[in-house]
Amino acid sequence: MMSEITVDGKLTLKKGASSKILMKYMDHATEILLHQTRAACDAIMVGSRTIRIDNSYLTVRLVEGKSPLRVIPSSMADIPPDANVLGPDAPTVIAVSKKAPRENVEMLREKGVSVVTVGDDRVDLPLLMETLTDDFGVRTMMLEGGPTLNWHMLHHRLVDEIRLIHLPFIVGGSDTPSLVGGMRIEDESQMIRLSLARHYMCGSNLVTEWRVCYGGGGTSSGGEQRA
Repeated sequence: MMSEITVDGKLTLKKGASSKILMKYMDHATEILLHQTRAACDAIMVGSRTIRIDNSYLTVRLVEGKSPLRVIPSSMADIPPDANVLGPDAPTVIAVSKKAPRENVEMLREKGVSVVTVGDDRVDLPLLMETLTDDFGVRTMMLEGGPTLNWHMLHHRLVDEIRLIHLPFIVGGSDTPSLVGGMRIEDESQMIRLSLARHYMCGSNLVTEWRVCYGGGGTSSGGEQRA
């Protein structure tokens, strides 16, 4: 998982705002780091809501290297037909559920992307990880998700490492999206624990890298897929 966050852990300026507003304040060196990370991975994944808000290309542009496979979980296959990830810049996989309307799925296939059905009512993330490995040869994946996708990936133990680019701002807001959402814990035993692996300055931005330490001696499900 890789993300830029403010000092108070926010991903955007406010609810519904594009993360690109804050990303423009990243040092150019950390922009390069972001694209180097993309180039080093087999795949990159974001949620469908992020696509609707940011309309990102998710390609490698600032460094030499091949753009990774773009993976978008969208249970109802409701990706806007003009979304940049449906363009020819890089291959794309849209993961849908069995409840996805047929017309939505057909539109996506007409755009030339791969559509995989993984799950009944919603996208089954562990099954998606297995499918990406078996059918698309994915071994390493970069997660640039929003708070909901980040939580579900962590909940299913599908994240091994977290890299954070710290932006020197506080934006506040009780409903402003933070790094992880959807989390409802009852006590400290349910917290997801991290171990600091590295910290360094990249240009003017602090970067921290964390290993995710899941409890109970468990390991990440989904084999070698890593986010």
